Amino acid sequence: MAPKMRTRGTTRSLQSSNDEETKTNAHSEDSPLEVGQALRGKRKASGSGNTGKQESSKARKSPERPQYCHWLMKSEPESRLENGIDVKFGIEDLKTLPNQTGCWDGVRNYQARNFMRDMKEGQHAFFYHSNCKEPGIAGVMKIVKESYVDHTQFDKKDVHYDATSKADNPKWSMVDVQFERMLKRFIPLSELKKIHLQHKAKGGSLNGMALFTRARLSVQPLTREEFEFVLSLEDNNPL
Repeated sequence: MAPKMRTRGTTRSLQSSNDEETKTNAHSEDSPLEVGQALRGKRKASGSGNTGKQESSKARKSPERPQYCHWLMKSEPESRLENGIDVKFGIEDLKTLPNQTGCWDGVRNYQARNFMRDMKEGQHAFFYHSNCKEPGIAGVMKIVKESYVDHTQFDKKDVHYDATSKADNPKWSMVDVQFERMLKRFIPLSELKKIHLQHKAKGGSLNGMALFTRARLSVQPLTREEFEFVLSLEDNNPL
């Protein structure tokens, strides 16, 4: 008998949520080289002259990280077995869950995790289909619960089990998301890449889009301009 598909946001997952780098296989999207590379601003020069004294702790303080309010989150819509478990989870799977809501667990990259910790209830994210025949943006979902402990890190039967994470100091977080709507048309990666290259050469909204500058991250930030530009594409004919 074929292995049972592992769905995210099951009753078990949602009950856990009430108690307190792709979603279903984020670690395949998240490169270890990116660990700890969270956004940081450059420190200002001390301008202390020849005093020889170190900068004060206040002067050395790094600027705050940019505040984002839109996101892109990757997941795999096609069946793929990992340790005998099907990690498939596409936007149609999210739609079938109770209240069309599930937990976005399994992220095992620190930068992607930190982006989820920055998410606020009510913010929107694109549901991006990855690691499939035609990757791209399928729809829009809403953050309905801010970050909390990802229980799968402690489950030895889970494909995302992390033996190095401790209950008193958990490494990994997740958020709850709710399906909002499908895009009027699927926007493939190939189209977004063409636009990115155009904007990179001549200037435009997608010039610095993380999908191309930090491609392997399964959870990515979007500026408001990027989010709105991508949304506008659904009313246009494909390139």
